[in-house]
Amino acid sequence: MISLARMFRHYTGVLRGWKLTYLLHNILNARRLLQNRELYRRYGLRKSIFSPIGSQDFKERSPHVPWLDQPGAKDRLLKDPQFPKFPVAWQKELLRFVNDGYMILKGFYTEESVARLNADIDRLLAERQLDFNYTGRKIMESYRHSEVVDKEFFRQPDLLNLLSFVMGRKILPFHTINFMEGSEQRPHSDSIHMSTEPQGYLIAAWTALEPIGSDNGPLVFYPGSHRLPYITCNDYPSGNTRWAIGEESNRRYEDKIEEILAAHSFERQEFHAQAGDVLIWHANLIHGGSPILQAGSTRRSMAAHYFCEGVICYHEISQRPALLEV
Repeated sequence: MISLARMFRHYTGVLRGWKLTYLLHNILNARRLLQNRELYRRYGLRKSIFSPIGSQDFKERSPHVPWLDQPGAKDRLLKDPQFPKFPVAWQKELLRFVNDGYMILKGFYTEESVARLNADIDRLLAERQLDFNYTGRKIMESYRHSEVVDKEFFRQPDLLNLLSFVMGRKILPFHTINFMEGSEQRPHSDSIHMSTEPQGYLIAAWTALEPIGSDNGPLVFYPGSHRLPYITCNDYPSGNTRWAIGEESNRRYEDKIEEILAAHSFERQEFHAQAGDVLIWHANLIHGGSPILQAGSTRRSMAAHYFCEGVICYHEISQRPALLEV
């Protein structure tokens, strides 16, 4: 019998739109949701840990946002005793993160490490231990099958230490997405797909696994957009009901982001990178994938997402609690 998790990765039919399907999925993954009982009590949320959850359940949003999102963040960063212990190049990037919502770590991974990861992904695809999800572009959770991905990249100690410092809390590795070619995904913020209460306790690390330029669909992002208000399903016509997820919810969300970008003057930047470079971005930074100009070109890369300990984690569009490892 095909597992529900596998079905969600590959199936695009009507079952994905019914909240009852996800409720069953949650019950079958009860062990990974048990920590939510205490968290729901802490944040005054009175509902079952297996039920759908979304921004509408939080009548008042918690003011306890990450420390680098608070007023005076730059001064606090400069005075923190751990700050001068980072390499000088990283110190500059940390300051940029406060202002612009992203940082770049040039040459973070060696060519040898990148080659090992690429070879392992190729092997796992050939052996059919990995496959693309319903988008035809994304390979989900390769870290579950590859020790190279898991130990050398996803849980790389220096990276986890840096991310925990940025967030001011212990980092909880959530999942990975590998790409063989550019996503060409419309601009969006990760906070709509991987949401938290309090808001902002998610961070992403995106690694280039080959040289990336203007022709092979580079990632695009909008510095400073992380300071915009968080968009939820309450801010656009999602079509969600008590029983179902709006059929066009994601498209309508992306339409909303296009409207917001048109109303502001954020600079559009492309991330041109060498293999081993890492781009880290804020939970609310707007980003996407540029068009692939050179037909047939690859854009090997991997996105890794990390929640923080002690917050409620969920998926705003699908109204599902996030399944965290315990």
